[in-house]
Amino acid sequence: MKIPKSRAMASRKGASSDRDGARTKSDVDWRQETLARIRTLIREADPQVIEEVKWRKPSNAMQGVPVWSRDGIICTGETYKDKVKLTFAKGAALNDPLGLFNASLDGGVRRAIDIREGERIDGKALVALIRAAAALNAKSVKKAKAAL
Repeated sequence: MKIPKSRAMASRKGASSDRDGARTKSDVDWRQETLARIRTLIREADPQVIEEVKWRKPSNAMQGVPVWSRDGIICTGETYKDKVKLTFAKGAALNDPLGLFNASLDGGVRRAIDIREGERIDGKALVALIRAAAALNAKSVKKAKAAL
């Protein structure tokens, strides 16, 4: 039985952005706060996960994209104007009983979680998803070594 998304991701009141859609300090703040919370939950799930910053580009030269890995990529965290996107490299192979995945659902391999301003992700569910992704990577590495 699938649990409604409203239980997996709860909305909270947040500051709205500028009327013309321009980036404001509050836009940056909520996204950075969201990524900080995700970092904390990932470290809680697996303290041995490695975080690297990759794919720096002119529009995002200072930040780049945080990539968390252990025996392969677990997930990436991208910031957009209206959301933070947490993309799991092998998300389609993961069990998601609370329905955290809400984006890239038609992809054959990846799945993503879009977190918008004012939404808060279920920490326990994310920790379980991170642990499952790390275990899947470890299983793949073990299988590859056995094939040698």
